[in-house]
Parts: sequence; C-alpha cells; structure tokens
Amino acid sequence: MAHDKNDFARQFIEAIPHSKELGMKVTLIENGEAEITMPYDKRFVGDPKTGVIHGGAVSALMDTCGGTAVISHPDVPGPTATIDLRIDYMRAATPGQGITARATCYHVTRSVAFVRATAYDEDFDRPVATATGAFTVDRSNKS
Repeated sequence: MAHDKNDFARQFIEAIPHSKELGMKVTLIENGEAEITMPYDKRFVGDPKTGVIHGGAVSALMDTCGGTAVISHPDVPGPTATIDLRIDYMRAATPGQGITARATCYHVTRSVAFVRATAYDEDFDRPVATATGAFTVDRSNKS
C-alpha cells in the first residue's frame, strides 16, 4: 500500500502545474523522505546580470519537496498543505546548475507534520538554502 501511495504522490507532484512548469522530478519518495530535482532554466533567472535562479523557484521546490516528504510518511494517511515554511537562503545558486531539494518529515502529530529541507546546486557540501516547515495532516478519510 505504501508503495502505491508513493507512486501516486510522485505522479501527482510531477503533474501539478507549477511543478511541471519548473521541470521538477521526484527522485526519492519513501518513509518521510523526499528528493526533488529542478533543472536550470534561463526562464527562472531572477537577475539577468548574474544568471542566478530566482529565490521563488527555489522556494517552490523546497515547499513541494517538504509536502512530498509528509505525504510519504507512514503515519500520514492522505494529502497535506503547507501551514508555515521558513526558508534561510545561504548563498546564490551557481548559474547553469540545477537545484536538488531533500526533505525529511521528522515528526507527526495528530494534525501537524514537521519538516526540515535543504536545497543544493551541484555542490552538496554548501547548501543554497535550508528550510523548516509545518504541514497539515488530514485524518478525515482515515478508516
């Protein structure tokens, strides 16, 4: 059942209009862990002088990855929505490089799931951004 849930989540995430437009691909989804990649695209550059991807695209990636981690957690029965997401930008992403977000759902209560996420370009030793978030847990459809 969990495998089917994760397959459904992967297909759903990749079909969301903003995820699709940003080229997001789910590369890992299981047991409260998720990884999503987003290729470099000149359309998403925030400052043409530098070629750096806009923080909004990185934010969307981290939010989507956090929600994906929640959906894949074994204690979360259904869909989720972002309650709060705090992002700390550590440095500009390297122009020309894609971004990878990794998220972990590390705690689930009756109604809230808590997530930590990190975004990287090709340098996995120096994060582009880190995030902490809270997401809804909908138990209304639990049998």
